[in-house]
Amino acid sequence: MVTEPLSILLAEDDEGHATLIMRNLRRAGIVNDTKHVSDGQAALDFIHCAGPYADRVTNGPMLLVLDINMPRVDGIEVLRQIKSDAKTAKLPVVMLTTTDDPREVAHCYELGCNVYITKPVDYVAFADALQRLGLFLQIVKIPRECD
Repeated sequence: MVTEPLSILLAEDDEGHATLIMRNLRRAGIVNDTKHVSDGQAALDFIHCAGPYADRVTNGPMLLVLDINMPRVDGIEVLRQIKSDAKTAKLPVVMLTTTDDPREVAHCYELGCNVYITKPVDYVAFADALQRLGLFLQIVKIPRECD
């Protein structure tokens, strides 16, 4: 069985957090292609090959790492749209956010998120959480975008 490389779409409006996330995933051994977008609408456009991403060719497995609090379209609405569309419902979504309200966590799982991770405030704890996410991504099987 040939394993295709996993593409990661990071939807995060805080540039500092995005840099930390990508850096710590690399430190965890994740060298996969990672695309960063800074708002929910850009994430939806990327996933649906629309707008500035109309020429994007879908290929291989993709994972969405999604913040909740973003401009234009928030992460909850992105999650809702992805999981309610048969073409994108299988796309695995990792919520990575500072929001730790149990009702928000439950709501994201009800909408279909696959993993919910709260960003720790402490840098060392944040790096540790991303290290664990990186280890998880090395073993998880993810379907192709177009499957």
